[in-house]
Amino acid sequence: MKLRQVSDLSDFSRGHWLRELLCRGEEPRHVRSSPDGQHLLLLQKSRPPTLPRVVAFQRHSIAGADLERSWQPPQPALVGLHFLQSPAVPGSWVLALVWEHGRTEVWHFVVAVGWQLLQTLELCQGARARVVSVCGQGASLVWCEERPPLGAHSDSSKCAFRFCVCARALELGEQGVRLGTVRMVLHNSPEYQVLASPQHVFLVPASAGFATTSKFLLIWHPEKAEFTITAPSAGFIHSKVLRSSSESDFRKLLLGSVGLLSCFAPLDIHTSAVSSSGGLLLVSTKGSVSVVEPDGTQRHIFDLEGSPLVQGSPVQLKTFGSILACVLAGVLYLIDQNSGRLVEKAVLNMKEVHFLESQGEEDSIQLLSQTGIYSFSFSKPEDSSRPEPCLVEMVFEEACRYYQRRSLSSSKLTVEKLKKGGTFQAPVVLAAILQHSLHQKQKQARGLQDTYAKLLSTMSLELQSYMSLELLKACVVCAPESEVESYCKELVEQEVSRILQSDMDKDNLAYLNSVFTSFPKAAWKATRSCLQLQQNGDGLLVARATPEVWKKVLCQPQLEEVGQNGMAPLFELICASFLRFKPKWLPSFVELTQQYVSSSWSYSSKEGPEGRVPLYKRALGVLARRNKHSEADDEMELELLLCSKRPKAVLQALHLLIRLKQWQRVVEVAEKFSKLSPLLNKEIFITLLAEFAQHRELDPYLARLWLLCPAELSASDILTTVLQHLPHSQEDPVPFSSEGNQLTVGLLKPLLQRVVQRPSVQDEMYSDALQSTTFPPPTPPREH
Repeated sequence: MKLRQVSDLSDFSRGHWLRELLCRGEEPRHVRSSPDGQHLLLLQKSRPPTLPRVVAFQRHSIAGADLERSWQPPQPALVGLHFLQSPAVPGSWVLALVWEHGRTEVWHFVVAVGWQLLQTLELCQGARARVVSVCGQGASLVWCEERPPLGAHSDSSKCAFRFCVCARALELGEQGVRLGTVRMVLHNSPEYQVLASPQHVFLVPASAGFATTSKFLLIWHPEKAEFTITAPSAGFIHSKVLRSSSESDFRKLLLGSVGLLSCFAPLDIHTSAVSSSGGLLLVSTKGSVSVVEPDGTQRHIFDLEGSPLVQGSPVQLKTFGSILACVLAGVLYLIDQNSGRLVEKAVLNMKEVHFLESQGEEDSIQLLSQTGIYSFSFSKPEDSSRPEPCLVEMVFEEACRYYQRRSLSSSKLTVEKLKKGGTFQAPVVLAAILQHSLHQKQKQARGLQDTYAKLLSTMSLELQSYMSLELLKACVVCAPESEVESYCKELVEQEVSRILQSDMDKDNLAYLNSVFTSFPKAAWKATRSCLQLQQNGDGLLVARATPEVWKKVLCQPQLEEVGQNGMAPLFELICASFLRFKPKWLPSFVELTQQYVSSSWSYSSKEGPEGRVPLYKRALGVLARRNKHSEADDEMELELLLCSKRPKAVLQALHLLIRLKQWQRVVEVAEKFSKLSPLLNKEIFITLLAEFAQHRELDPYLARLWLLCPAELSASDILTTVLQHLPHSQEDPVPFSSEGNQLTVGLLKPLLQRVVQRPSVQDEMYSDALQSTTFPPPTPPREH
């Protein structure tokens, strides 16, 4: 990849002055290019005696009036300049200059005429308001303004929340351009820096002055009127739709999340920018580059080399397609956003550079410097003699990590050492086979060593599967919208099947979470196919999955691996799919998993899934995370508790039925599960006996209940239990109550007679001796 000069700035109007301004070693400059790439705007915040100013330069020496604006401190400064979509002509644009006191100038460029001031507008409604940050989204302006308190000595905690975030659309009227009504996005908030993507607006805390508010980011979705709260250390936290302006209060937005947010570490943000795909790029002071997606999830991309970044050291970020370009300390980094792989690293011999828009060229990067405009092209030539596929590079990178973990040496293993060393032959052989297979359809395949041929025949099925998967991905990208859904279903099924056959590490689990979130229905069908779930002739759920697949399903990662960005284990993902698409099957599925566990691990094994958290509890946890609770959820909770057949779960289900006052089912459950063990039988009977003592709801079922009485309970035990659970009356007891709901001896009489007439345990022990014909036994005859 070579650096090529595409312009020496002579094709710009007043190009010599542009070169002169860029060569001056003054305060930091901000360079913006118009959407069509024909105009450069230079915002210069200079020291005296030079005035701060903004200057526009036209490319290809377009004739017309120039644009130059300056201001003299203490006059209000220019806060931002943004290109907005023109409401008059689709595809055209206007330039909005926003000043600190809210005054907004709208400019338009006309060929052969030059820059024209269309309108001067007042952005803010209050005279004392001060704009601190502004961004443009489509034909609208979104800004954060400070509204100073009226009192001179206001509470410091209230002063921290003296900002508000507003939005106004640019409209074309009969008298010219005007601003629409103010939309109150958020009020009573701390200071935020606003950054806009095409569909969302990111709110980044401007300072770490207030402890709680500097721990999270806000994402505003204008079309849905929804706010998302996210913390890079924890991922998505909460989202809320603000239906009215009264709900847009900052404190009300955080009302249900304050306790959770207080546990997070403060944000570590050195630089932030919006990517072309709509995500928020963040660079920490340690040099870590990550992206926050509009849904609140966060993904690490790359770690920049060098010492920690200090405040004031500039870091420039720009995305070109899937490539992230970053300039730090005169070094240009080109990083693949999807894989986090460093594509190129180049040292620039330029003092200062600025990224420009590359019109229609996602595979090239344009840089503005003092000597001109330069272009980096990172596209692969078609006639390249050795374009190594990305998959081959991934083989060596994975091999480096694999061997480094198992190495006793302190020296770092690199891809170059791995290729040249000759010590590790496995990645070299695999790379040769992949290169042979991936290029054989494009050009004449090179001859493969005889020693590799046998391995190639063994891997042929896996290679065919990989090639078909890549072909399917290409079809998804190129297919029309009507066919995308069918392709996605097939792609998701292949991906889920592939992951279930590989190691279930943290990366694969995070990938599965994203698949289940993005394609829930396709993931559900893929899960049914992989586990071979179906109903037999008796209507029972059966699964014919292999033991290896079951182990992947039932594995429960460590707590530090789960919880990052809301990542859930595979068993929980499958349970959530059951609840969404086939809730009646969930208890049967939990029962199936328990049967597999009991046959594969011992009951007390700490290595099995039951050694940590029982499966029915994991399924109940998924049920508890549903947003709305209904009667069907109570029924599902009962089924999950009972299908486990665990004593504690059965008793919990029994108490739930008692709370719901479903007495017929209470008796049925007691009769069914009392047969499992004598101890559970005793617990169930005592629980029902306590309920019998308190009310008369169980009276119709007493004959069935007395049959459950354990053999070891005596009449005194029964009376003690009844007396302990009699309801406490506030009035003096009377012999005969008018309510007719008191417990009487007549109700207990059948049970007491049954217990008294039943032989005791001691009687059974000595029954042989007591049943002899004579007592005492006769004296044995004497021997003479």
